[in-house]
Amino acid sequence: MNLHQASSKPHELLAAHLEAKMQAVNVLIHDRMASEHAPRIPEVTAHLVDAGGKRLRPMLTLAAAELCGYQGPFDVHLAATVEFIHTATLLHDDVVDESGQRRGRPTANLLWDNKSSVLVGDYLFSRAFQLMVEPGNLRVLDILSNASATIAEGEVLQLTAAQDLRTNEAIYLQVVRGKTAALFSAATQVGGVIAEAHETEINALYEYGDALGIAFQIVDDLLDYQGDSKATGKNVGDDFRERKLTLPVIKAVAKADAEERAFWTRTIEKGKQEDGDLDHALALLNKHDALHDTRQDALDWAEKAKQAMAKLPDHSLRQLLIDLADYVVARIN
Repeated sequence: MNLHQASSKPHELLAAHLEAKMQAVNVLIHDRMASEHAPRIPEVTAHLVDAGGKRLRPMLTLAAAELCGYQGPFDVHLAATVEFIHTATLLHDDVVDESGQRRGRPTANLLWDNKSSVLVGDYLFSRAFQLMVEPGNLRVLDILSNASATIAEGEVLQLTAAQDLRTNEAIYLQVVRGKTAALFSAATQVGGVIAEAHETEINALYEYGDALGIAFQIVDDLLDYQGDSKATGKNVGDDFRERKLTLPVIKAVAKADAEERAFWTRTIEKGKQEDGDLDHALALLNKHDALHDTRQDALDWAEKAKQAMAKLPDHSLRQLLIDLADYVVARIN
């Protein structure tokens, strides 16, 4: 399936279906990001919140709740919680990565400073915990608080693993499950929990979010080496220049001879990069079919997401979420 065939962009169809609920989520987000005593908080938060992201994670919560028959008000609270957690992690990530651009705009840490970004991120985490308590569901609190801890753990693990050639695919998967998939799976799972769905359905929603999140991150890592910079908003090879050991490189390193390993040691571990190194890295990735094999991994995870969704009740949203899994990987077809 290519982008044109992928159900006319399922995330847009999902947004249209959930428009009224998402408007309520946006109102709640803007209400709760206010601060009477620290005006910089809404300034920094609005810069990122209003930047035009897809809001995929909160939509997953709303969709999961509706799919399982929920008709109460607290899916909006949980969707806002998920978006606050996501926004807080982005603020922190941009500081850690020393990023200067996100979604085509200067990052908050560039416009203000690192201290503001970190502290506003902390504030949003606190707001998220206030929101997740309001439904009065202890299991929801357990899922979202665990996800917050897992995200932080994944980011710390990435600090130590990203430039270590001993990092293998199992460690990479652990990092991805932490920094990306944990919030996807929590977002879908809490939708089922708040709807008091059957345990089989709640588990299927978790499996869907987990697999979708992993596929999403693998695709992002693959596009860094073969994507269209206009479409992705990133330059080809940014991860290589930033010495990030992502799945394509991990696969190439696993098949490297002594000379090739020395190249990866110099460029990734030691950070001594020269003109022409990116081209050589791309040649090695192609030599060992690392890009092809990474693409296949992404397709496999998308298929797992679709298989999980097949366990849910027959509903128009179920097909949209299946199409979404296809769309995530259509970017690499």
